[in-house]
Amino acid sequence: MNAEVSAEFGVRKCQGLLPSGAPHSMAIFIYNSLNRKKEEFIPLNPPQVNMYTCGVTVYDDCHIGHARSLYIFDVIRRYLEYRGYRLNFVRNITDIDDKIINRACELNMEWDRLVKKCIESYYEDLESLGISRADCEPRATENIPEMINYIKGLIGKGYAYVTRSGVYFNVRKFSNYGKLSGQNLEQMFSGVRKEPDETKEYPLDFALWKASKPNEPSWESPWGNGRPGWHIECSVMSQRFLETETLDIHAGGRDLIFPHHENEISQAEALTDKTFANYWIHHGLLTINGQKMAKSLGNFVTIKDFIGRYKNPDILKLFFLSTHYSHPMDYNEEKINEATWALERILILLDKIDRKLSGFCNIKDKGYDSIKEAKDSFIKAMDDDFNTPQALASLFELINDTNKQIDDFNFIAAAYKLILELAQIFGFDLKKTGGFDVLSEEVSALIKRRNDAREKRDFKEADKIRKELEQKGIVLEDTKEGTVWRKRL
Repeated sequence: MNAEVSAEFGVRKCQGLLPSGAPHSMAIFIYNSLNRKKEEFIPLNPPQVNMYTCGVTVYDDCHIGHARSLYIFDVIRRYLEYRGYRLNFVRNITDIDDKIINRACELNMEWDRLVKKCIESYYEDLESLGISRADCEPRATENIPEMINYIKGLIGKGYAYVTRSGVYFNVRKFSNYGKLSGQNLEQMFSGVRKEPDETKEYPLDFALWKASKPNEPSWESPWGNGRPGWHIECSVMSQRFLETETLDIHAGGRDLIFPHHENEISQAEALTDKTFANYWIHHGLLTINGQKMAKSLGNFVTIKDFIGRYKNPDILKLFFLSTHYSHPMDYNEEKINEATWALERILILLDKIDRKLSGFCNIKDKGYDSIKEAKDSFIKAMDDDFNTPQALASLFELINDTNKQIDDFNFIAAAYKLILELAQIFGFDLKKTGGFDVLSEEVSALIKRRNDAREKRDFKEADKIRKELEQKGIVLEDTKEGTVWRKRL
């Protein structure tokens, strides 16, 4: 949570209410796609953790499927840091690819101009979602000399061969090819889309370097002008910028397991003779109303579309958290409405606590068992393969308990501190919609008229004004301390 947002919560100005995460003694378990089971997370050089995730290919605006990937790995990063690890986090940008070249042709624009435009849009999306940038976000085109050297090494070790169309990796030379996807060559051969290339020795062999076609972007290499294949960039950039031949964590979408991640493993381990990554984390895919997202179906929802309509990124985050990262999830209006109401529950409680504790700084830490249990329950859930639905349930159980004890100042102060602490792990912005905004004169006048009508016991007029305010997005709540208001999300 940034300083500007946290400053909105007046109660936090009281000493002792600032959130402070701390390491926990229990182990973290991660479902490792490589071994198909949950395993205790033991980094190579604790507390350092080297983590790489596959980033975006910049040929269009990012959609909410990208948002899920970007967000869930940001949460994992935040949680590992909360638990005391030091993250070195790298997320690449693919800025040369067939999709980019084809899209630039469709738009009749230079490919590098399209890339520049899409990268700017990508960073706008990260900012609008409140998702942190990686420690390093290398671009493929900035690392081509390193890729060429990598390919030279593979050729020298007999794992790659040169043809007139480029350089290919010989999958039959690598005995462990298929270990991530759990398939043998025959299964992979039948399941993959095969592009005819008479120069390849075997249909599953994949391109490390592609000879350039007329009018395509290209770079000089020992094998003629061309450009790198997609898979080589991630092996090279992950190892280069994490400064290790063995990553602690490699992450990406489930659709990347084969062939992308399978090919990354084969070329990296063929070159180094070392394990490429110890833990592989894959998130499930996103559908829209039960269908795969596609512009042709008219159900393509960009991040900008969502923010433009719903304004608050915490709604999308709560939606993502409601399903375990490894499972598929379906985006629809009903679930977004549920996420909106969940956010309102959090904001309503924080607003109540702010009003209760405004100016009250005599807070005593009584060590409430139920608050400790809520924190332990949250951590237990997150330690179990980042089980965000269960962690979210623990958070809302705390919210329910706090509402029940809203008149116990010490309890709600302690609960407030923990809610903000856990909210930071989820990257919530928690922008207030209530009493710290400046009301327009019209709304202020309506609220005063309603208060006057209630004093005169003219409840018909008071109800009429309440409905008028509701139409303007203002929700009133009559409390023991008087009438308070908030904006509807």
